[in-house]
Amino acid sequence: MKLYYSPGACSLSPHIALHEAGLAFEPVMASTKSHKLQDGTDYYGINPLGYVPMLELDDGTRLREGPAIVQYIADQAPAKNLAPAAGTMGRYRLQEWLTFIGTEIHKTFSPLFNPATPEEYKVISKDKLKSRYTWLDSQLAGKQYLMGDTFSVADGYLFTVTNWTKPTGVDISGFPNLTAWHARVGARPAVQEAMKAEGLLK
Repeated sequence: MKLYYSPGACSLSPHIALHEAGLAFEPVMASTKSHKLQDGTDYYGINPLGYVPMLELDDGTRLREGPAIVQYIADQAPAKNLAPAAGTMGRYRLQEWLTFIGTEIHKTFSPLFNPATPEEYKVISKDKLKSRYTWLDSQLAGKQYLMGDTFSVADGYLFTVTNWTKPTGVDISGFPNLTAWHARVGARPAVQEAMKAEGLLK
């Protein structure tokens, strides 16, 4: 398998999932700025949408969109318990979390990285993020991870986008459950391994 990624982007989520699952893969860096691979290949020729992540399977099948990719990865290593079994309420809860993270957290960060976004709109985005993190903090009370005591691919996704609070100036220091959870996930060996591979940790 090949994982097309860009350091620190949302592709860190499947990068973490692959390490957690213990699956063999080749990481391929695709710049989100130049849209080229390190050998100069035009990434648009691989993914016409131009963004990461994208997972290319051994048979050449390509899978886009982080939430779909991480569920595929989890299903390749069921013994790792990265996702509840398909068809169970637990699996729908996981999909509920992945959808919330994608639409309410991930997408709300996007304008903060765009230099063309007016400052007034950035304030609105930050306020929305704080309200969503306030709710998340309450959901993490008394829990090790989003789904309870077991790490899931949803934790890897939320960890990835929550890392963006620092570069965008979103203050989460007032959320004790969230900050404890973030430190807990960040200390996992597979998370450390993925971050080191992307040059995010020394």
